[in-house]
Amino acid sequence: MKAVIEIAPHGSVFKTARKQVKAAESREGFGADYHLSFESARALFSELTPARIDLLEALRRCGPCSVYALAKEVERNYSNVHTDVGKLQEHGLVKRTPEDAVFVPFESVEIHLALFKRTAAQRQNHK
Repeated sequence: MKAVIEIAPHGSVFKTARKQVKAAESREGFGADYHLSFESARALFSELTPARIDLLEALRRCGPCSVYALAKEVERNYSNVHTDVGKLQEHGLVKRTPEDAVFVPFESVEIHLALFKRTAAQRQNHK
């Protein structure tokens, strides 16, 4: 399974949803099992901070473990790791086992960052 995290300009979330529905109906692969979109790079990186991305990498390396063991692994404060794991869970990037261990349910997690060209009108507004 693969997760794709991307920047989707305002309104394009509906376009992505339509593509996903069509792909599911036709049984074709859409390239990812899970999509997470943010409206801007600023929004993406405020939610997926470098520390949270490090936690995803550590969980992929270690496999399912307690939040306490994860905090020890990354040499961070338990409370901060607990908060970050909660945020990653909210975004669907981390799950819990029945024994309360946390893990990444994807074989890969990709972040796509496409920089969009400004139109002439946008360039004029920024002067």
